[in-house]
Amino acid sequence: MTPEELSLAQHQLGPWLAGSLLDVLFQGILFCQFSRYIAWYREDKLVLKLLVLGLTLLTSLKSIQSFALTWILFIKHFTDLQTAILLNYTAWWQTGNPLMVALIGVYVQLFFCHSLYRISRRWWIVVPLAVVFAFAFASACAATYFISRGADAAFNIELWLTIHFGSVFAGDAVLTLLMSYFLIKNTEEARFRNRNVGILGSVWRLTFLTSAPATICAMFNLIFSQIWSSDKRLISIAFNLALPKLYAISMMWSLNSRPRSGEPAQDPIFSSEFDSDGLRQVRRRAGNNIRTQGNAMELGAIKSVQIRTRTETTQQIDVSDMFNRSTKDDMKGRKSGDARVRYVDSF
Repeated sequence: MTPEELSLAQHQLGPWLAGSLLDVLFQGILFCQFSRYIAWYREDKLVLKLLVLGLTLLTSLKSIQSFALTWILFIKHFTDLQTAILLNYTAWWQTGNPLMVALIGVYVQLFFCHSLYRISRRWWIVVPLAVVFAFAFASACAATYFISRGADAAFNIELWLTIHFGSVFAGDAVLTLLMSYFLIKNTEEARFRNRNVGILGSVWRLTFLTSAPATICAMFNLIFSQIWSSDKRLISIAFNLALPKLYAISMMWSLNSRPRSGEPAQDPIFSSEFDSDGLRQVRRRAGNNIRTQGNAMELGAIKSVQIRTRTETTQQIDVSDMFNRSTKDDMKGRKSGDARVRYVDSF
């Protein structure tokens, strides 16, 4: 290779290889998460099972596309550099890549929008976010159309890809901040203790519950797409290929972190209702129970209350500190019949 050809291979084809390798690596993590979901949550509602099944099919097909793309670029066209580069505009499995990425992205983003509504109960916050994500998907469709028309539409390609990347990052950033705010706000008595393991564990959970890794990846995708144009360096494509799998990992993390049926939750992030109105109702009911039983305990000192429903089913809802993980001794002292409120209960 001449120095010019080597530079083209590194900057035009190298990001496709790096992104495809990350795609396949993250798919292995997802397969482990899918297996865990199947083994642990057999009692989930049909809608939620279909949601996971759809994510499994979409991510698996995306990995197949990445594998085939790598084979064609680096094996079939091993000695034909110019043809391999032109496949960005002529082969449907490459011209359609932005649309494939955006499809998985909007699939998971709407799931997190639903989760945000369950946490905040504020539709006027969630609806604008959903509109932003829908616009980002539409801009990806427009970019895919212009990519299929070839290099002659380079200006339109750059324009719509910039709009897409910018919309995705803006929506993800706002979603992550709002999810973090409401998760922490609706967890009572949030305070730090001298238990570093519990703190780090809760922060790690909060990171994936808010899809923060995907937001960071979307940020780098936007930055590198603006530093270099697509006809010079395709560095952003590596982040774009990894982005949908980070979305999917965060979604499956949220689903698999819920307590199983009959299992005590070890972190109040998953044992709280995340509903300020619901928590107020819990306090009122708890206060009534305490007064009727003649107990002198103060409501502020209670960390968990039991509520008896009309069907005589007992639920235990933790409103304890999100950074204070319950110990094994505490769990042994609880009744085995207590049920936990799951993180995603609307399905």
